[in-house]
This record gives sequence, structure tokens and C-alpha cells, in this order.
Amino acid sequence: QVQLVESGGGLVQPGGSLRLSCAASGFTFSTYAMNWYRQAPGKERELVASISVLLGITNYADSVKGRFTISSDNAKNTVYLQMNSLTPEDTAVYYCNALRRWPTLSNHWGQGTQVTVSS
Repeated sequence: QVQLVESGGGLVQPGGSLRLSCAASGFTFSTYAMNWYRQAPGKERELVASISVLLGITNYADSVKGRFTISSDNAKNTVYLQMNSLTPEDTAVYYCNALRRWPTLSNHWGQGTQVTVSS
């Protein structure tokens, strides 16, 4: 079955860095767009970064541009989110998402990993 397993979250001081990983299985990784979302307490889930696994095209939310980098290792079916210059506003649960719209809609979520930025 489809599995998305996130890891790499934790507590970090402001200005620090973390790298999140999402290991995917149970579907054809290269045919999906892989996305990182986050949800802070009391806020809606927001798209942080996305990558077309096949084409390598990336997109970022304005709030993380220049600080976060999404990448994928197709041999390992894994997507990463390198997060630098973290601020308390980055504190949230981060979710990995796999999305394919054609030929049929297929949408999968990981369980989430907590990122807390605090001194």
C-alpha cells in the first residue's frame, strides 16, 4: 500500500537548520508531484514547497523562498526539505504529500513531523 514516512523534525533554535525526509513506497514515485505542507496551531494547512519528480521543477511559498530547498532522490524514492534560517514562524507540523492528477487523481499524505523553532 501507499506509504509516506516523514522524519527529521525536532526542536531547533532560531537561525538553525533542519532537513526533513519523506520516504515513499507503494506507488510510481516518478509520476507524482511531491509536496511539503505545514500546519501551525490555529492555522490552515499551507503549501510550502513542491517538486515535479520527473521534471525537477520546484516551487516555493513566498514565506520560505531563499531559505528552504526541496529536492528528490529518485533512486531512493525520497523527497527532502532542507530548511535554513529558521524562525519561530516556521513552527508547525510538516506533512509530505504525493499528488498525481492524470490519468486519475491520486493524493496521499504522510503522518506529519513536528518542527519547533524556539530558543
